[in-house]
Amino acid sequence: MAQRLRCPRSARRADNDILDPVIVTGYTAGRTHKLTPGEKAANRVLAVGRAPVEHGFAHLKNRRILTKLRTDPARTTQLLRALLALTNLEVNR
Repeated sequence: MAQRLRCPRSARRADNDILDPVIVTGYTAGRTHKLTPGEKAANRVLAVGRAPVEHGFAHLKNRRILTKLRTDPARTTQLLRALLALTNLEVNR
């Protein structure tokens, strides 16, 4: 997994394979490297896609749904996906 995160940007691809997830991170500026306009635009695209998911988790935490969840991990994943989908529908109204 760590090697996949460190692979060259050209080799990264987003896919929906549950057994082999891909983590997409934004660009970061360093002391000597400022972000180019393209990198800033890519970060904005990631932020737009990340915001509804983060809001969904915030709603789940505020409703305390995740505090005492004791079930099979596969079932938990299905439940979380369903709850996030419903929350995103509510947020996007």
